[in-house]
Amino acid sequence: MGIILFFVIFCVVVIVHEFGHMIIAKANGIGVVEFTVGMGPTLFHYKKGETKNSVRLFPIGGACIFEGEDGLSSGVADADRPVSEQVMDRVETLHENKRDAEQSKKAGESYVRNTELGKKGIAFPDAKVSARIATVLAGPVFNFLLAFLFSLIIVGSYGSDLPVVEKVIDGGAAQQAGMQDGDTIISMNGKKIHLYREVSFASLLNKGEDITVVYERDGQQYATVISPIYDENAGRYYMGFYGSNVYKKQGVWGTVKYSAYEVKYWIDTTLKSLEMLVRGQVSRNDVSGPVGMAQQVNTIYTESKPDGIFYVWLNMLNFAILLSANLGVLNLLPLPALDGGRLVFLIIEAIRRKPVPAEKEGMVHFAGFVLLMLLMVVVFFNDISRLFS
Repeated sequence: MGIILFFVIFCVVVIVHEFGHMIIAKANGIGVVEFTVGMGPTLFHYKKGETKNSVRLFPIGGACIFEGEDGLSSGVADADRPVSEQVMDRVETLHENKRDAEQSKKAGESYVRNTELGKKGIAFPDAKVSARIATVLAGPVFNFLLAFLFSLIIVGSYGSDLPVVEKVIDGGAAQQAGMQDGDTIISMNGKKIHLYREVSFASLLNKGEDITVVYERDGQQYATVISPIYDENAGRYYMGFYGSNVYKKQGVWGTVKYSAYEVKYWIDTTLKSLEMLVRGQVSRNDVSGPVGMAQQVNTIYTESKPDGIFYVWLNMLNFAILLSANLGVLNLLPLPALDGGRLVFLIIEAIRRKPVPAEKEGMVHFAGFVLLMLLMVVVFFNDISRLFS
C-alpha cells in the first residue's frame, strides 16, 4: 500500500508540473504535441485537439513536448527525453497520420495531413522569448502552487507548530542566556522564524556557533545570544529548550499565511540540504531516490494507519508538499537538462537578442541528461543497497 501511495503522489506531482508547462504554452499560442506521464513504452494514449495525451509504462517522470521540439523539425530536441524515444514517437506519429489518410480516402474525403493545422499553435523556438521563459518557468511554479494548496488543507485541519518554547532545560544554553518557558522566538541570526520546525532544523545543523535570538515575552521583545552546549552522548550541540507538539489552528487569513510559511520552510530546507550536499557535509547515504522515497511513504503509512484514515491522508499530503517543493526547487537549478538550465539559455537569448545556436544548446542539454541518468543510477543503487542492509 505504501508503494502504491508513493506512485500516486509522485504521479500527481509530475502531472501538475507538466500541466503547468502545457497550460502556459497554450496560453501563449505555443503548440503542444504531447503530454505524457511516465517513461518508456506507451501503454495507451488519446488525442485531444492537437495534443497527444499518453501514459507510459514506468510511472517515474513525465514530459510536455512542444511543437518544434521533436528533434526532427525546426526546433531543438527535448532535453528531458532520450533521442531514440523521440524518434520512435515521431515514427509512431507518421504511422498514425498514414492510417488516418487511408481511412479518410475510404470515406471519400480529402485528407489533410494535419486536420488541426490552423489550431496547433506556433513552434516553441518561434515564440517570443518571454513566452518561452514563462512556459519553462510554469512547471516549478505549479509545483509550488500544489504544495501551497496541500498546505492549506493541512494547516486548516490541525494548525501550525508555532515557535513557542515549552520548556527551558535547567542548566542549558537557553537558560544561561536568560530565556524562560513560554517565550516565543521571533528570529534567529536575523532570519524571521514562523514555525518551530525552523528552530529545530537550525539547532540540528548547528556546529557550536553562537546564535542571536530575538524572542517575545509578555508583549515585549528581547534579544540574547545562545551558545549551544555539546552533548557527548548525542554527538551534537543543543540550544537547551524544546517546543510544544501542539499545533495551533489559525483563522482564515492565518491559514493562508501559515500555509505560505509551510511551503517556504520546505523550499528553505531543500536549498540548505543541497548546499550541504555540495559542501560534502552529507554523504550519499543521506540522499534518496524513488526506492528510498517509497520506503519512507510505506513507513509513514504503517505508523499513521492505527490513528485512522484521516491521519494517513494528512501525512500523505505532508509528504506530497515535501516532494512537490523539492521538485520545484530542483528543476530551477541552472543545470543542463533541467528547467533551470533551459531558463539560462533563454535569459542569455533575451540579453543577446538572439538565440544560442540550437546544436550547441542541444549538446549541452544532452551532456547534462547523460550525467543526470548516471546520478539516477547511483542513487537507485544506493537505495537498493540500503534496502537489503
